[in-house]
Amino acid sequence: MRALVIEDEAAVAQDVAQALSSAGFVVDIASEGEDAWYKGSVEDYDVAVLDLGLPRIDGLSVLKRWRSAQRTFPVLILSARNDWTEKVAGIEAGADDYLGKPFEMGELIARIRGLVRRAAGRASSTIEVGELVLDTHRMSATFGGRPLRLSQLEFRFLDYLAHQSGRAVSAGELAEHLYGADEPGDSNAIEALVVRLRRKIGPQVIETRRGFGYLLAGDGG
Repeated sequence: MRALVIEDEAAVAQDVAQALSSAGFVVDIASEGEDAWYKGSVEDYDVAVLDLGLPRIDGLSVLKRWRSAQRTFPVLILSARNDWTEKVAGIEAGADDYLGKPFEMGELIARIRGLVRRAAGRASSTIEVGELVLDTHRMSATFGGRPLRLSQLEFRFLDYLAHQSGRAVSAGELAEHLYGADEPGDSNAIEALVVRLRRKIGPQVIETRRGFGYLLAGDGG
């Protein structure tokens, strides 16, 4: 999963980014509104954490521009503006959740996971696809009741496919959501990742749809 953190306080941005990374997200950071608006307009994010008090373009205006451009990824507003009128304004502008500062990092991560889960039409943090079971809260997996030893990258791959409701996902899209801006990620890297996973869970679990991409066998959406 890929997240965009928009926060002009560098220390807060780094803390949130580190917590999201530890929770299995690939994270990009923007420190001012114009950069945030641009990234959210041209990149494919699964969720965004948006501060309101941003330089150049304020957070509420960024959000309104995204929604006007039909950018529908979930957005959680994270702001010191904790008055109920600010919350109403944020929700009416298109935010999916609102968390005031100061905040507990555990609550922030739980809310973000919930937004991603609901956006994919799933009610639980546990995802079952055939014999494969993913626990997105603990970042653990089992297959046929047997625990799997997965790297964070391998888990992110299965997690992303499991959230796509049976849609075949191209190698290019997978690379965008699995690798950070400073990490190399292309179709060859995705193919190598698929080979490693098939060795662990068998060749039939990850299907290849020629010309379309990859999906998990038995995931009918």
